[in-house]
Parts: sequence; C-alpha cells; structure tokens
Amino acid sequence: MVKLRLRRTGRKKLPLYKIVAADSRAPRDGRFIEAVGTYNPNTNPVKIEVKEDRIFYWLKTGAQPTYTVKNLLSRKGLMLKQHLMKKGADEHKITDEYNKWSAMQEVKLQRENEKKAARNTKKKKKKATGEKTEQAAVENTAPAEGQLNTD
Repeated sequence: MVKLRLRRTGRKKLPLYKIVAADSRAPRDGRFIEAVGTYNPNTNPVKIEVKEDRIFYWLKTGAQPTYTVKNLLSRKGLMLKQHLMKKGADEHKITDEYNKWSAMQEVKLQRENEKKAARNTKKKKKKATGEKTEQAAVENTAPAEGQLNTD
C-alpha cells in the first residue's frame, strides 16, 4: 500500500520534512517512490510547498495520506479540492469554493492576530502596573528620614 507521509531531513533540532509517496512497509527515512512536496516547521508561519498535480495523482491511485500529511494538505486547501473533484464538480465550481475557503482562512488568521495583539497589550499593562505596585510597596516599607531601622 502506498502512503503519503513525511520523511525527515535537516540537521539536529532543525527538522525539515519531505512529503513523499512511499510503500507503507518502508522505514520513515528510507526508500520512497516520489517526493511530492516539502514542509518546513521552523519558519513562522510554517512553509508548505507541494506539487498539486502529483498529490492529486497519488490520491486518485489510492495512496493514503498519514494524519499529519492530511492536516498539512488541508491547510493548503488541497483536501477540499480533492473532495470536490471526487464529487464530480466542474473546474469553475472548484475555483469558486477554493476562493471562498481562502477568504475565510484570511479572516481567521486576521482574528488570531488581533487576539494575540490584545493578549500582548494586556500582559504589558499588567507588567507595568505590577512594577508600580512593587515600587509603592518598597516606598512604604522604607524607613522615614530621621528614623532608625531597628531590624
């Protein structure tokens, strides 16, 4: 059985992955049939590059993507396209649906960035007020001029 899976490359603690079509009995980093893409988790956002035509070829011939590869392909919208092709949708409908999906993904990303920005401002405010209260506490415990500290 052929599987679409990740093959680890790169150096220690900095992995890069190739998305490959391989026999399910072959070892993870061993023999494979064809490299169909790359995945770099070290960048922000992660970088996924695939050969769409080859991915669709392997999916049509019965290759099963692993859970991780399926998620990566879903991020790129390829699983949506493949699903629509399987249902028999025409090219125009597929591009319309993909464009809607892309627009929704951009809105989702924008919302996430806004939430991150709001969290960062809350942290900064909390940190700033925390510093002020620490200074006030130090000032309140400091002995007044003319008084001796008997500690």
